[in-house]
Amino acid sequence: MSQKRAAAIHDISCFGKCSLTVALPIISAAGVETAVIPTAILSTHTGGFKDYTFRDLSEDIVPIARHWKSENITVDAVYSGYLCSKHQIYLVMEAARLISREDTFFVCDPVMGDNGRLYSGFDNDYPKYMLKLCTAADIITPNITEAALMLGIDFKEPPYTEDYINTLLEGLYLKTHSSVVLTGVCFEQRKIGAAVYDGESKSYVFSDRLDAAYHGTGDIFASTLTAALLRDRSLKAAVQIAVNFTCACIKKTMESNSDMRHGVNFESQIPNLIKYLEL
Repeated sequence: MSQKRAAAIHDISCFGKCSLTVALPIISAAGVETAVIPTAILSTHTGGFKDYTFRDLSEDIVPIARHWKSENITVDAVYSGYLCSKHQIYLVMEAARLISREDTFFVCDPVMGDNGRLYSGFDNDYPKYMLKLCTAADIITPNITEAALMLGIDFKEPPYTEDYINTLLEGLYLKTHSSVVLTGVCFEQRKIGAAVYDGESKSYVFSDRLDAAYHGTGDIFASTLTAALLRDRSLKAAVQIAVNFTCACIKKTMESNSDMRHGVNFESQIPNLIKYLEL
């Protein structure tokens, strides 16, 4: 089997274990070549840090993709994450078009909020622009907040009802026609996981709910999901691997009692990822 190639389109947060500093090592560890298109460079991520530096790389996104196309460089998967402006959404759509083949799949993690709120720096109309990017994707991985924002419905606190989760899943599929992997699904206090809907059937994957919250776990989940799909796992099997690996990373980080802003200790769990993927 020839080596697969992914293009990860995210920011570079130089400290904090998120975005490209998570996507690159995790997807590479799965035996997948990981090319990158950086959207911005920040000294740290924006969650809890003050006075961070920021450099917008919007002007480079499409030229990088055009250069790859001129060199006949294509990818098996496009995986997008944090984008710093509405304008970048259109740039990423064009970049994805330039480097994709007919058999390329597109995973979009619509990173823009959590806990019922948009992240700092995003306008209230940002979700409707992100929804446009989701329509270009094959698989989307919103959390509950992001799903509610894109649908324009109220965010609810967990535990959730099955009706509420179904509303989010079916609403997003109806608007995007993309397979939906909804994260942060919780029907009872002891379990948390993801719901999967491909327009035909729904399935759920859960793990034990851990009493901790760290930045970057969504990036770990979506990166692992993309890696597993590129290793020819089914969508449900890839979600199971992503849930298991993310949970293992959080458990390991809890042992160290580290600052939540610093992200999770995923590096020590890379051997487990390789086991999950049966490489």
